[in-house]
Amino acid sequence: MLNHVSFPGLGISVDISPVAFHIGQKEIYWYALIILAGFIAGLLLAAHNSEKRGIKKDYVWDIALFGIVFGIICARIYYVIFAWDEFRGNFADVFKIWEGGLAIYGGIIGAILPVIIYCRIRKINILNAFDVCCIGLLLGQSIGRWGNFTNCEVFGGVTDSLFRMSINGAPAVQPLFLYESVWSMLGVILILLLRRFKTKNGQVIAFYLFWYSLGRLFLEGMRNPDYILYLIPGKLGISQAVAAVLIIASAALFIYVTKSEREYFKPIPPIADSEKIRTDK
Repeated sequence: MLNHVSFPGLGISVDISPVAFHIGQKEIYWYALIILAGFIAGLLLAAHNSEKRGIKKDYVWDIALFGIVFGIICARIYYVIFAWDEFRGNFADVFKIWEGGLAIYGGIIGAILPVIIYCRIRKINILNAFDVCCIGLLLGQSIGRWGNFTNCEVFGGVTDSLFRMSINGAPAVQPLFLYESVWSMLGVILILLLRRFKTKNGQVIAFYLFWYSLGRLFLEGMRNPDYILYLIPGKLGISQAVAAVLIIASAALFIYVTKSEREYFKPIPPIADSEKIRTDK
């Protein structure tokens, strides 16, 4: 299906299909390709100079692999649980993740436990690992939102704003996928600028949770009500509730690790050349 998407205020118009190409009879969706591109870009960014921050590149790759596998599974489970009416009577659709329907908070929750287990096995400082890797996750989220664009999903109510988006001639709406993509990219830039001033492990991941959740708190409130997964019908979305909790929790985490004198929270020195050689054997 070809969709006509326009941004009247910007003078941009494009025809786009959710399907990128075919391999035989198999349809390959833009959504899946863009999610993959976001994962690769985020991984490369997280691994870049990771050893200067006390985490071997091989460990970053391992963490990313565990995180993405379990993250996607739990992101889908989270979405399906709270949107069960979409799948009732057609259980096979539960597995069609290439058509969309991944809840980012479910992905974050699902990735945490396996990463913690991996860090314990490898004797890696868990908070430092999250500090190093979260910037890659945020970049992946920024890129991944364009998968929603190709599926013509994640939009808000009717608007006449400069960035309004019209799908197949319908009244123009708020392009929330675009807002969240830009918000996440701003977060990436801020982390790149600010992480050099890190004084304690856990400060960067706390900032990531705060920044991303703050954006979701406001953007979710702008979403088309038909696409909100509600905790309290018509009043409070699940994502808004989770975002509010994480904003408070992330602020508390930042304050706690900053004030704590525990050895665990102190920054880890860069990996020495001798240590690289020894651990690579």
